[in-house]
Amino acid sequence: MLRDKGIPISPTSFLRLQKALSMGLVRSLEDLYIAARSLLVKSERYFDTYDQVFSVAFRGATEIEPTQEELSELAKAMLSEWLRDPGAMANALGVPEEDLKKMTPEELMQYFLDRLKEQTEAHQGGDYWIGTYGTSPVGHSGEHAGGMRVGGVSRSKSAVRVAMERRYRDYSQEGPITASQISEALKRLKHLKPAGPQDMVNVSKTIYQTMRNAGEIEIVFDRRLADRLKIKLMIDNGGWSMDPYVEIVQVLFHYAQFQFKELEIYYFHNTIYKQAWLDPQRLKKPVPIEDFMRADPETRLIIVGDASMAPYELMNHNGAIYYMNQKYVQPSIEYLQKLAKLFRHSVWLNPVPQTDWDYTWTIKNIGKVFPMFELSLDGLEKAIRHLMARN
Repeated sequence: MLRDKGIPISPTSFLRLQKALSMGLVRSLEDLYIAARSLLVKSERYFDTYDQVFSVAFRGATEIEPTQEELSELAKAMLSEWLRDPGAMANALGVPEEDLKKMTPEELMQYFLDRLKEQTEAHQGGDYWIGTYGTSPVGHSGEHAGGMRVGGVSRSKSAVRVAMERRYRDYSQEGPITASQISEALKRLKHLKPAGPQDMVNVSKTIYQTMRNAGEIEIVFDRRLADRLKIKLMIDNGGWSMDPYVEIVQVLFHYAQFQFKELEIYYFHNTIYKQAWLDPQRLKKPVPIEDFMRADPETRLIIVGDASMAPYELMNHNGAIYYMNQKYVQPSIEYLQKLAKLFRHSVWLNPVPQTDWDYTWTIKNIGKVFPMFELSLDGLEKAIRHLMARN
């Protein structure tokens, strides 16, 4: 199960665990939790995944005691389902549909949250949202494979409880990337070169030259290493499809400003045509893409956007919705190809989860032009390795 979830476990590690078991060093589930993680998992980035697998393997996901945050997410899902199919939702809850229709969305959210918190006795044998001993995805003691326990008496051992706490959620490569993770990842994006006056003592070379001079001291000075990396950051800051990702893109923008001394930031909407803008409003400071041709080819180009739009915006002449009054604008795909050819160190960071990319035609086609990486910790690290590659 651990390997199926992507944790790299070597045969040697597995044999060590078998040896610990055969020697009688593992005498309880708590011992197994600690020993297996210590011997099998080699990086803290997998601790959260390990906890999830352990809890499912030894007690089943239906016995999870949800946190307040998880209950809120479930209530949101119930609200979404109510808006999609009010009748079915009301029927599953055993509540008259008319009663629910009288509530505002905020009142509905609170009602659903209250119902989730009350699930210690009521609604036995449900088959939809809330119930027990049924097939409900939200309930307890049921049979639904992906269910989450709500209410009831937990029969978990302490090791399973520890795993359920998800203490290492922030170490995980999956899920929303945090500000600190972005900061640490961007620090690896450096291109150190000697710069400035020779005012720094090189100890190794000084010792070497002194020995060559039979003990006569010769101090060797070097230039300091400075980060000479040039970055062009292009951000999609328009359109409703980017709204869910505004916060994480703002965090990336904030840390990029502090991290890089030679940073130029441009803005576009959906995709790139004959110009980008220096002002976020995209009104006053246009920069022709032709100007990029004069840039240092060693400049790193980072484009951030969801790459989601109507196909004609990417492929058609005059496809840009804000160039309608102009006679001729090349397809955006041609401008993207020019940029990819000019900047051999370039990436496209996409905040949309990678599992959803195949469902959007424009994402797939832009991914053929630029190396595309998910805007997650794992994706950002892969993007930085690509940007710093020698070829």
